[in-house]
Amino acid sequence: MKGRSLTQFILNAQREEPSATGELTLLLNDIASACKSISHEVNRGALTGVLGIAETENVQGEVQKKLDIITNDIFIDALEWTGHLAAMASEENDDIIPIPDQYPKGKYLICFDPLDGSSNIDVNLSVGTIFSILRSPDGVENPIEADFLQPGSSQVCAGFCLYGPSTIMILTTGSGVNGFTLDQDVGEFLLTHPNIRIPEDTSEFAINMSNQRFWEPSVQRYIDECIRGKDGPRRKNFNMRWIASLVAEVYRILTRGGIFTYPLDSKDPTKAGRLRLMYEANPIGFIVEQAGGACSTGHQRILDIQPNTIHQRVPVILGSKNEVERLVSYH
Repeated sequence: MKGRSLTQFILNAQREEPSATGELTLLLNDIASACKSISHEVNRGALTGVLGIAETENVQGEVQKKLDIITNDIFIDALEWTGHLAAMASEENDDIIPIPDQYPKGKYLICFDPLDGSSNIDVNLSVGTIFSILRSPDGVENPIEADFLQPGSSQVCAGFCLYGPSTIMILTTGSGVNGFTLDQDVGEFLLTHPNIRIPEDTSEFAINMSNQRFWEPSVQRYIDECIRGKDGPRRKNFNMRWIASLVAEVYRILTRGGIFTYPLDSKDPTKAGRLRLMYEANPIGFIVEQAGGACSTGHQRILDIQPNTIHQRVPVILGSKNEVERLVSYH
């Protein structure tokens, strides 16, 4: 039913699962609180001097924005003391983040990107937070990186929060996908997009065309067919979109269909893809599949990949099922 709060929604889902302990419910409430705080910081922007670069780099060698650091701290501070997590992993931290000894530990692990699309923040375009929840191995009191290296199919829950004209949280626990909009007046996420489904067919694609000369022949062929429109072999016109914010691209696909790809290319031979498997591709892939779409590297289903490191990169093709399958077939 539309209008239910996120808390009501996940409590109802918990009651339908006899083995549920309520710990995941409490963890999701803590994540929602962190996202509300991040939404507040993002919306204040230049008013509080949080825009611009921080003159530091993360583990991927990317220059950090001030808000990258602020949002990362917000997420860690909101979750480390709760007793629901055994450890955390963030895009902004070289190593996993242990739970301090003074706090109790839970049975879950979380991987997160605190501010996806942060290159857009200074020009006031949509950004977001992505998270993936895994079970910590039984009997492990102090998880190490190897305990995080589980395939995406092992995820307990995944979600993202989009900070745009409205703040929206997209969530799946493996039983479909639902969207919740933050009501700023009451401070609650309310169910506004129940049972989201991605159309199987589309005439819209999203890709960074500036990298065209570096793509594999299979991707070159597919995009060329889209661009040729009715005059080409597809016999229909396509529209192109590109926001350079994964959460914004995926939200558009969830609401009206489309295909997004950041394919393998030869621009930087040291990188096996652009997006990070553990805290971008896996959670987004879980959401997309639960909404009836597909997610692949072009050669392998994203959720079947056995991770090697927490910062592993992969190429990504996701969205409307029939278009993803067509592009994958060209590989």
